[in-house]
Amino acid sequence: MHFELLIVGGGPAGLSAAIRAAQCARAANRPVSICLIDKGTEIGAHIISGAVIDTRALDDLLPDWQALGAPLTTRVSKDEFLWLTPSRAVNVPPWLRPACLNNQGLYIGSLGQLCRWLAQQAEALGVEIYPGFSAAEILLDSQGQVTGVVTGEMGRLRNGSQGPAYTQGMQLQARYTLFAEGARGHLGKQLESMFQLRAKRNPQTFSLGLKELWRVPAASHRPGLAIHTGGWPLREATGGGFLYHYGTDLVAVGLIMSLGYRNPWLSPYEEFQRLKTHPAISAHLSDATRLAYGARVLTNGGEQSLPKLVFPGGALIGDDAGFLDPARLKGVHGAMSSGMLAAEAAIEAILQDRSHDILSAYSERWQQSTFATELHRGRNFKPALGASYWLGPLLAGIDQVVLRGRAPWTFRQHADHAQLEPADDHRPVNYPPHDERLSFDRTSSVYLSNTRHDEDQPCHLRLKAPQLSVDLNLPTYAAPEQRYCPAGVYEILSDTEEGPRLQINATNCLHCKACDIKDPTENIDWTPPQGGEGPLYSQM
Repeated sequence: MHFELLIVGGGPAGLSAAIRAAQCARAANRPVSICLIDKGTEIGAHIISGAVIDTRALDDLLPDWQALGAPLTTRVSKDEFLWLTPSRAVNVPPWLRPACLNNQGLYIGSLGQLCRWLAQQAEALGVEIYPGFSAAEILLDSQGQVTGVVTGEMGRLRNGSQGPAYTQGMQLQARYTLFAEGARGHLGKQLESMFQLRAKRNPQTFSLGLKELWRVPAASHRPGLAIHTGGWPLREATGGGFLYHYGTDLVAVGLIMSLGYRNPWLSPYEEFQRLKTHPAISAHLSDATRLAYGARVLTNGGEQSLPKLVFPGGALIGDDAGFLDPARLKGVHGAMSSGMLAAEAAIEAILQDRSHDILSAYSERWQQSTFATELHRGRNFKPALGASYWLGPLLAGIDQVVLRGRAPWTFRQHADHAQLEPADDHRPVNYPPHDERLSFDRTSSVYLSNTRHDEDQPCHLRLKAPQLSVDLNLPTYAAPEQRYCPAGVYEILSDTEEGPRLQINATNCLHCKACDIKDPTENIDWTPPQGGEGPLYSQM
């Protein structure tokens, strides 16, 4: 199948690119064939975010979004930042907080529902949208230029043979292809290597976000309240918690934890379970019902970790490049902005009858955008936080409050997998048992993610050297994959005749990508399973 513009990924970046491309084509009175594919069973199925959303990009894309019925109706009316100790919470006054932590007037909502609505707007403009199709390979022509993608096979059995329902992947060819797979995109990672997009640049760094959705009684609901936390329970990792009241009876609660931590005994999932037991958090969840659970990595490298954005035949947009402002912990408006800028450059090239060249106009316009200025201002916030438990917040405050992001220096970033230290250098962490009221085991949590995978298919979590997990990770790092995975995918089985072995429970996979990032030898390669599989988030 051939299109003029192909977009891989149905998140805010990809959908904004599709809408803006269709708008530009309509303004030029020239039909342009635009296709968007997404690996989820439906648009929004794999989308998860807090989310407090800055609507500046949405205002630009669809100025009448409120009249069109966008699912953003709750504005932040009360904004709090709490510094937690194990038993107390200190409410940091607004005058002491960096401006980047101000959320007053922004919107709380479900990013997945917003993406479903954006897909409707795109289809109304003539965009062809195909969910349930994963992009498995990059198409290149004889000159090495990107000419599209190949979708994943369907119906291959666990032993590698073709099953009775086998379907070969399709070639989707395009004059330009925009990659919007989200953080740690499978093809985006290959493109960075193929075109040296990260040459002489900082590595990207990531955090793991874990989130639950709760329904609370009307008497306990405070729509518009947005709470962010720092401090406990994270003493050995950078990050913090969030709790948002929105809708008619919903509370989103979650934890963002940097994957640059050093102690292999840490478990992001268990840290999140501990957070919910704090009195300042548990008070909002009394007599509430847990509805959903999910997890996904997000980029936090900032400006200094952005790769080159363009290559012959396409571009990286959204978190495939890393357009999240780590100081504000806001990425939706940056992703949407990047998608719009790339779409404008691609449509200009198509209208000028160019094919597969470099969309330099996209990079140039990004450099001149207000979001580039925002990213530059917050570039040192996250690295400063990582200095130490007490010194980090002080340095970050000086950078943002005193220097206002105008420091004459830029801190470097370091790859997350390289930060892990041997287990013998750290004390094991004894996490409290789950009470099944506020804290829960992984199995019951994964059940609430509506994750589905066909068991009789090749494992999509591929080990480059299968024995490394037992020969190196187990004795040196105490098998950290058992703890950094928020879904219980990795398990060391010791009572086997041949000795310890790693079991991969791939059907549990939430597609969060933490394993692809945090494995100390980068031995795990996340690849997309059959299209349509994975979590099915309805309100996340």
